[in-house]
Amino acid sequence: LNAFPTVGHSGVLTSYITALKWHQHAGELIQEGYDKFGGRPFKVATMSKWIVVFSGTKYVEHIRTAPINVLSFRAEIAERFQNRYTMGRVISNDFYHIEVIRSTLTRNLGSRFSDIRDEILASFQDFIPLTEDWTVVPAYETSMHIVCRVANRFFVGLPLCRNPGYLSLIESYTRDVAVSAKTINSFPEFLKPLVGRYLTPLPRTVQRALGYLGPMVEERLMQEELHGKEWDERPATECLQFLQNDLLTWLLGQATQEHHYTVHDLTIRILTVNFAANHNTSMSLTHALYDLAVHPEHIKELREEIEAVVEEDGWTKPALFRMRKVDSFLKESQRLSSASTLRVNRIALQDFTFSDGTFIPAGATIGVAVDAMNKEEDLFPEAHTFKGFRFAEMREGSGELDGIRHQMVSLGLDQIVFGQGRHACPGRFFAVSELKAIFAHILLNYDMQLENGSRERPPHKCLEILMLPDPRAKLMFRKRRD
Repeated sequence: LNAFPTVGHSGVLTSYITALKWHQHAGELIQEGYDKFGGRPFKVATMSKWIVVFSGTKYVEHIRTAPINVLSFRAEIAERFQNRYTMGRVISNDFYHIEVIRSTLTRNLGSRFSDIRDEILASFQDFIPLTEDWTVVPAYETSMHIVCRVANRFFVGLPLCRNPGYLSLIESYTRDVAVSAKTINSFPEFLKPLVGRYLTPLPRTVQRALGYLGPMVEERLMQEELHGKEWDERPATECLQFLQNDLLTWLLGQATQEHHYTVHDLTIRILTVNFAANHNTSMSLTHALYDLAVHPEHIKELREEIEAVVEEDGWTKPALFRMRKVDSFLKESQRLSSASTLRVNRIALQDFTFSDGTFIPAGATIGVAVDAMNKEEDLFPEAHTFKGFRFAEMREGSGELDGIRHQMVSLGLDQIVFGQGRHACPGRFFAVSELKAIFAHILLNYDMQLENGSRERPPHKCLEILMLPDPRAKLMFRKRRD
């Protein structure tokens, strides 16, 4: 890796100075390299390794299309989150739940949207009831409560999705995986199994999850053994005597291995899907609410769009698709507040050479400077200015695909929100639908502002490559008055 220029210190010992800075200022280091080296790849030191940072659509395309046995997404995820110890060996080697998310879960968004809408109404009644006077709530914590509950109405249904103990467990699991992975990564390889078992809370969390999910899973497995796959050929009314249209049923519908039909395996997969679903959506919702609070000039047009669409289509999945300004506002929020400063991360399992001759040796970790690219003037004029309807206007362009490629769920080389290629986020359609439905509900029913009416946006809190919304900031809500 000596051929790559370095951000910060490059010496054997002095590089640890940069590695210490990386912990809370990774975004600044990546931006420094992006500005300094003009699109050339560069490297930056972390405590355990060097990361080579790329930018520009040419490199993104090469990384996206590289063979998975050469540049590996799964190897990078396994190392960063230590799947083997945080989610279990089976999950780290068997990803069939990803195809369930990509296919069956996504296809059921329309048929289950009424449940999502119902849980949004119930969640807000509990967490932010409509009041004439201002109610102050912690922004990120409340967003997590609502997102987690709405998602689990879709995943596991009533009554479990409203069980306070279960929801607390799901929220803590989301945090514990990230913290535990960092703890495990600080130890040498031979100690990681012991650290994962004895120095992290995850084994206890899984046991608690079995207590909540176990009875439901056991009942469903019993029905599966009794009726088998022949359910798929029976009339829907007969099937519904035994089946619920939920994540557990969808997992069983695509299970192929003997271990897939165990309480432990299915419980771990439900936890894993929750981990993927709740963390980023909660952050995105919080960022969007902060942006709405400091840019209230968008509220009138957003409300007008939502009211017109809902009057015509009701609260349905197709209605969400037609909310172009809502979609644009949320995408602009993510452009300036990406959940991660580095995406499309890969580990090279073999030597790899880009078309321009750039050589990556086996074992190297690489990533794309998405946050820096999102603020590139050539891609986004007035890039540092929040323009909530930027992408709605771009969708009105003359290009044949402009109406599609600038929507939030679309994958593009110029703005990377949900990854790229075959490893793009499989749950992005659910995540965006949930996010838009919650955001639209807030706009139609509440007035909202930052605590004490502040117009100063709460700063990001950076933890390595993560860009977290300020967890201490508070929002004020009251019943809409106009």
